[in-house]
Amino acid sequence: MHFDVFNGDADGICALIQLRLDRPLAAQLITGIKRDIQLLNKFTVNSGDRITVLDISLQQNCARINEFLNQGAHIFYIDHHQPGDIPNHPHLKTLINTDSTICTSLLVNQYLHGRYPLWAITAAFGDNLNRSAERLAASMNLSHAELETLKDLGIYINYNGYGSCIDDLYFAPDNLYREMAGFQSPFHFISDNPDIFSQLENGYQEDMAHAQRITPEYQSNAIAVFILPDTIWARRVNGVFGNYLANLHPTKAHAVITHNGDNDYQVSVRAPLTNKTGADELCSIFPTGGGRKAAAGINHLPGDQLNIFIEKFEDFYSRVAGTM
Repeated sequence: MHFDVFNGDADGICALIQLRLDRPLAAQLITGIKRDIQLLNKFTVNSGDRITVLDISLQQNCARINEFLNQGAHIFYIDHHQPGDIPNHPHLKTLINTDSTICTSLLVNQYLHGRYPLWAITAAFGDNLNRSAERLAASMNLSHAELETLKDLGIYINYNGYGSCIDDLYFAPDNLYREMAGFQSPFHFISDNPDIFSQLENGYQEDMAHAQRITPEYQSNAIAVFILPDTIWARRVNGVFGNYLANLHPTKAHAVITHNGDNDYQVSVRAPLTNKTGADELCSIFPTGGGRKAAAGINHLPGDQLNIFIEKFEDFYSRVAGTM
C-alpha cells in the first residue's frame, strides 16, 4: 500500500500534484490543517508499504519514522524545515534543503527536472517566496497577468490551510488536492473550476479586510505584534496576514497571535524579509514551537506566557537588527 502524506498548505499540495503528474499511483491521502504536522501518527503501516512525505518536519516525526522503518516500510521524505538527526536506514530516502529561498515544491521541481514548473511557482508564492517564484518564472514566457494569477492562487491555497480545525477551512486539504490533481497547469485548474477559485478569492479578501483593521498590540523599530480576535476569520487569516505584513514592512519581524480558546494562543512569526533568519530558533524556545528560518510558529502558547514571548521576540530581533 502507498501513503501520500502532505502538509495541507500550498506547498504540500502543489508538491504532491507534481509528483503524481509524473508518477501516477493509487495512494491513501494523509493531510490536515497547515499546523497539523505530526501526520504520521494518523495511520499504521505493514512491511513493504511505501510512504511519500511532503512538507512536514522530519524532526517532529522522527520517532514515528523510525517505527515505520523498523516495521519494513519504505519512506521518501521531501522537506525544507529543520530535520534534526536524519535516521540512517536503507529504506529512507530524503531530499531536504533548509535554505530560506527553497520550499518543498521547488525541491520537487528540481527532482523532476522542471517538468511542472507552474505548480512550483504557485507554491513558492504561497510560501511567500516571491523572489524564488519570480526567478523560476523568468525562465518561462509568462505575462504579468499570468504571473499575478499564479501568485493569487498560491496565496489562496495557502490561506485555505489555516484554521484550528478542518471546519474552519473552506475546503478540506485532501478534497482541494483531489480537485486540483491531474491538471498539467494551474491555469487549466482555474479555467475548469472557477467557482473554487472565486470562493477562495472572496474568502481571502473578506478575511484580510477584517485583519487590516487591527492595530498593533506592540511595535518597535525591530518588531510588530498583532493580536487577532477569537473568530473563525482570524484563525483562517493569521498566516497569510503575517506574510502580508512582512511584505509591507520588510525590515521588521512580525508576530500574528490568535486565540485558541481557554486562555491559549497560536502564534505565527515572520522574520524580516531583509534578513530571513531566526523564526524557527525563536519559536523552538517554546514547547509547541517550530518551523523554518523565515516563517515559524507556536501551536499552543499559554496565556501567562504571552508577555514572555513578546519580550523574547523583541530581544531576539533587536539583536538581529543590531548585527545587520
